[in-house]
Amino acid sequence: MSDTHPTPMRDSPASGAADTRFFGQPRALVHIFGVEMWERFSFYGMQGILLIYLYYTATEGGLGMDRTTAAGIVGAYGGAVYLSTILGAWIADRILGAERVLFVSAVVIMAGHIALAALPGFIGVGVGLVLVAVGSGGLKATATSVVGTLYSAEDPRRDAGFSLFYLGINLGAFFGPLLTGLLQSELGFHWGFGLAALGMAAGLVQYSIGRRHLPATASEIPNPLPRDRYPLIGGLAAGALVLIVVLVLTGVIRADNLALVVIYTVIAASIAYFAVILSSSRITADERSRVWGFVPLFLTSVAFWSLYQQQFTVLTVYSDTRLNRNLFGWEMPVSWVQSINPVFIIVLSGVFAWVWTRLGDRQPSTPVKFALAAIVMGCAFLLFLPFAGGAENSTPLLAVVGILLVFTVAELLLSPVGLSVTTKLAPDSFHTQMVALFFLSVSLGTAISGELAKLYDPSNETPYFSVLGLIAIGVGVVLLVCTKPVLKLMRGVR
Repeated sequence: MSDTHPTPMRDSPASGAADTRFFGQPRALVHIFGVEMWERFSFYGMQGILLIYLYYTATEGGLGMDRTTAAGIVGAYGGAVYLSTILGAWIADRILGAERVLFVSAVVIMAGHIALAALPGFIGVGVGLVLVAVGSGGLKATATSVVGTLYSAEDPRRDAGFSLFYLGINLGAFFGPLLTGLLQSELGFHWGFGLAALGMAAGLVQYSIGRRHLPATASEIPNPLPRDRYPLIGGLAAGALVLIVVLVLTGVIRADNLALVVIYTVIAASIAYFAVILSSSRITADERSRVWGFVPLFLTSVAFWSLYQQQFTVLTVYSDTRLNRNLFGWEMPVSWVQSINPVFIIVLSGVFAWVWTRLGDRQPSTPVKFALAAIVMGCAFLLFLPFAGGAENSTPLLAVVGILLVFTVAELLLSPVGLSVTTKLAPDSFHTQMVALFFLSVSLGTAISGELAKLYDPSNETPYFSVLGLIAIGVGVVLLVCTKPVLKLMRGVR
């Protein structure tokens, strides 16, 4: 599970170019590596069993929720995680600094997993998912920036250091679903959630010990909020919280429409972000044109993530009901399917980096890569069709492994490329806001994936996979046809 993280917005002096105690990297990297690895372990470990916990019956250890509602909740939760990155980044830039937000976020995440493990029923789900979503958003918004403070812009170890950091992400994403799923299948859901909490606690302890080795720049507040503005911000935050509580209590926000609420919220935030940037007098004509050039990439990104993130909704249901999980007479836990993608990411990310480096100026432009990502993602959905209508648990495991390989190829065409091009297209005065826009596209696509999953019917899969697959291919083809005008708007950025 390759994860999308903000690129560091600032460079800083290295904490010591002679410090090579962690595989040739600064010693402090091991602590950020650790907290990120354990956070991803807990995040994907919990998410691997979350959906089936919501819809399994009480006799199976679950909550017995309607499956379509449960899928919508998982999609809304995923969208809220990426939406929370905006809040986390703002708090880091204006109030606390990246390092403090990272630490506090890790504590909040651990509390969320403890709530899921210890609190009964829907109370545990409500408290736990809110805390994990807010905490994960905060950690996601700051971890990469903290890594960036370990190196100067000229440090030749910088790329290798980030590669090690991303290895930690995918190691956590690989082992999380394996171990929590095994514990869930043998002892029960709350044991699985408890292991996620234990993993986050391990990362937090390691980071608490090592955070003193971080450079002072990791704690700097780039654009401090004036003290006289604190009461206003506090009042707005309290008002927003009260409004959410009122909407929940009055039934406006319900479990069955949660994904739609997140979708509308993200759409409104995205439109507001684009409007603020495009109407600003602080950007040049070229910068305004580049922002317009980002719009079709944003829309394609939304379409891509709305299919890709169904790994946690539709693919979980599919793994439970349609996949043959029998391994030599032993039934593999449902969540183990979530550990396939990280393996491909670890193997293929280096291959893609080598290919792009080898091609140099001959590599496809960013709009072409985005278009290919949507087309390949659509093809991945069409690959489910040969198995549609089969008996229960009849799809071979090897088939899903192959489909997830195609998922990974599509992801590597868009996810790392998306953050890179976002920073290139961003006006000087709106660098962080443009990165926020890319994350809003991930948030919107993830929430849509939850809403789409409500339409999935294991007994009649052909319309679902064929229609969504063809729509994604169509989106990709349209962007491919429009590559030249989009590049013209991008004003020299490829």
